[in-house]
Amino acid sequence: MAFILKQYQKDALSALQSFLVDCQSQGPKVAFEAATSLPYKSKLAGVPSVCLRVPTGGGKTVLAAHSIGVCADNYLNTNAPVVLWLVPSDMIRQQTLKALSDVAHPYRQALATKYQDRIKVCDLESLQTINRHDVGKSCIVIVTTIQAFRISKTEKRNVYAFFEELSPHFANLPPQLEAQLEKVTAETLVEQPYLTQADIGRVKHSLANWLAMLNPMIILDEAHNAKSKLSFETFARLNPKCIVELTATPQDSNVIYHVSAAELKTAEMIKLPVVLTEHPDGWQACLRDALLQRKKLELEAQKEADYIRPILLVQAQDKNGEANIEAVKAHLLSQEHVPQVEIAVATGSVKDLEGVDLFARDCPVRVVITVEALKEGWDCSFAYVLASLQNMNSAKDVEQLLGRVLRMPYARARQSEPLNKAYAHVIAENVAQAAATLKDRMVENMGFNKWEADLVVQPGLDLDAPLQPGYQTPITPAVSVSLSHVPDTTFFSEEVKQAIKVLPNSQGATVFIAKGTDIETFKQIENSIVKSAPLKAQQAAQEAFNEARASRQASHAAENWNAKFALIPQLCLDIDGDWQVLDQEIIEDAYEWDLLDFQVQLANFNIIETANSFEIDMKGEKVSYKHIDAAQLAFDAMSTSITENELVEWLDRKTRRSGLTQARLRAYLLKLIAHLLHDRKFSLTALVRAQFQLVRAINDEIDRLYVLARKKAFQGDLFSKMAVAPVADPFNQFEFKSGIYPVRKPYRGSYEFQKHFYAQIDDLKEKTNSGKLSEEFLCAQAIDLNANVKYWIRNIPQQRQHSFWLPTSDDYFYPDFVVELTNGAIALIEYKGEPYETNDDSREKNAVGEQWAKGSGNKRLYLMAVSQDDCGRSVTDQINELFKI
Repeated sequence: MAFILKQYQKDALSALQSFLVDCQSQGPKVAFEAATSLPYKSKLAGVPSVCLRVPTGGGKTVLAAHSIGVCADNYLNTNAPVVLWLVPSDMIRQQTLKALSDVAHPYRQALATKYQDRIKVCDLESLQTINRHDVGKSCIVIVTTIQAFRISKTEKRNVYAFFEELSPHFANLPPQLEAQLEKVTAETLVEQPYLTQADIGRVKHSLANWLAMLNPMIILDEAHNAKSKLSFETFARLNPKCIVELTATPQDSNVIYHVSAAELKTAEMIKLPVVLTEHPDGWQACLRDALLQRKKLELEAQKEADYIRPILLVQAQDKNGEANIEAVKAHLLSQEHVPQVEIAVATGSVKDLEGVDLFARDCPVRVVITVEALKEGWDCSFAYVLASLQNMNSAKDVEQLLGRVLRMPYARARQSEPLNKAYAHVIAENVAQAAATLKDRMVENMGFNKWEADLVVQPGLDLDAPLQPGYQTPITPAVSVSLSHVPDTTFFSEEVKQAIKVLPNSQGATVFIAKGTDIETFKQIENSIVKSAPLKAQQAAQEAFNEARASRQASHAAENWNAKFALIPQLCLDIDGDWQVLDQEIIEDAYEWDLLDFQVQLANFNIIETANSFEIDMKGEKVSYKHIDAAQLAFDAMSTSITENELVEWLDRKTRRSGLTQARLRAYLLKLIAHLLHDRKFSLTALVRAQFQLVRAINDEIDRLYVLARKKAFQGDLFSKMAVAPVADPFNQFEFKSGIYPVRKPYRGSYEFQKHFYAQIDDLKEKTNSGKLSEEFLCAQAIDLNANVKYWIRNIPQQRQHSFWLPTSDDYFYPDFVVELTNGAIALIEYKGEPYETNDDSREKNAVGEQWAKGSGNKRLYLMAVSQDDCGRSVTDQINELFKI
């Protein structure tokens, strides 16, 4: 079964692709800053260096494998890339090498999809298996550690040594390339005495020079480990064409895409939230409850179709501590009566897990005891519960072990809700203090943003208390506020003093606000502390309280308390008696059309040839290539005498898409290439040189024609035919599911919303740049305050699977707010600022929204809200009028 990328992985690769395409015409600095609005940090002059930031459990390595094809097609411009894959340790090297060599593994499949059997994978020791003829014909991936290259004196590493066996690769070097490569020096002779004085000044036939000659793509796994000056001096010697970094915790990197923890949860990659239980009464109580938690989860696992055996990870104290490995194991055997065969110890000296398949049905292991971090690459998604018996304030590697219990078995959500969560039992005085410490570790070392850590760590419940079905009344949890100063409580009211506990620390203080504190008391605490803070500390204090308010708001969210949002009817089309949801594919399939219905052209593509170079112009942006570079653009494994038909066959493979038959695509491509050759007068050689840019231009043109076809359908009778299905069923209704809300820009403001269904609110700014309350915020506030509103959701755009949308002629329309009223009605609200109120896009959205609401007897409501409508009503008045019951 082929591995299917998750949506966030597709989005990350799409962001990388867009950056690389722009790089060719604009350079890395302009392209990066245009994509992110962040300053570009130049690592190597002219070499694009960007980072995909992926939290623990997000599948960084599979993204790395897929990034090879993206870079090859969109920047390297080759069908045979050379890739240097650098990892932080030998253990990771072995694992990555094994996976890339296994034809059934997703990493290898990512390469095979693009390069079929033209793949060579090796490490430095087996590089001799790559012969001269593989270069330019196969995708070559060399996996090694960065330590193999990172040294100031190159004579001390074998990769920089002279090897006669490599000599055939260095035959007939162009002078300008020879000038760039490292030469034999007197120091080389000391390390390699078989060389003579006559060799001084020769190009060194070394592995490093061989790579530098080929301009490799560098993949930098766990990139935060390679940020020293020496690391980038090393990269400069290797003459890379581009660098792609992957890490959860980037340091001084150009982050082109950041995957959020909410996206990983939505993609069913990780277990969240982390249910945290504190144990002030000692390690024995902590261990007992963790074992009880594991047993309850194993009972739940019996109901699953997939085999799951929940495992408990125990972090013991070091050998001098009371709860050391021997003591913990003895306690498990004698007091908790855990069978010996179910216990494994994993330390530097004891390796009970060596060669053990923890996923095997006949494996008995249920408890793994360790002290520090488990070895790199140790992954077992059956790990569900962490018991850290070290003091939470000083526990070492607790975040690394927590990462081990986050991965979701089989990367699919479980039917039993408890199996979708991870569990941590820790030694601490109170849960707020333990949570604050754990959140800090998650931010510093696991790739979580602070707001994400606040969201995913939740207090544990009494293990002996059964879960109650249906909606449960929210309880405001204790929250912590980290300050850069120690507040003076002398003049605080008694009510405020009773509700807080101040713990000074080296950075200032942490204020713990008691469980059950109401909104008004929380505001009093906030005002007392912020206003009494030193002037320089007030802004930071306000931001800290905004974070705490968001945590309180999250605790009230209906999704956390077994609530359900009403199902929402979608616009459909009756196709032979079957009401199908009206997405772009249905529109395209329902109306007969052909690419050749439109004029064959490629207006935004041009090639200008000179004696020594050729220039490609796409959409007015020019990219120049020297002929020496163009000659390196391999055309699969074909000879240089490419025929017109062979070019069409290659383009056919690169431009296929669903809803377009191969026969129709091929007919279109034949006409298009004939047009370029005979009408535009391009030579076939020029088109072959520009093959990758040509593919992008053709794909852009096909996208444009698809939009024209859909517009034509909308302008016909399609609009009047689309409607909500007369009989509701699961296939024509949309469901907002608890826990599935891929937020990327969470709301942080001074107003505490009460009715948002999800714990976070995406991309809602409280104030404009001028300091005024934003009209979208006022819109959300009016919804939240209306007595007839049960729940509402800030709809996230461009999330087809997880947000509600309506079809438009060129894309999808995601209304800003989706509201469930107390009488069961559903309302869609789109806010439009004054400049956009009457443009074509707004008119079409308004028409589609009204079509959705049509004929529902006020069970479906639609409003395009504006700052002031024709009747002079404000946003709040427009919403209140809509919600009248």
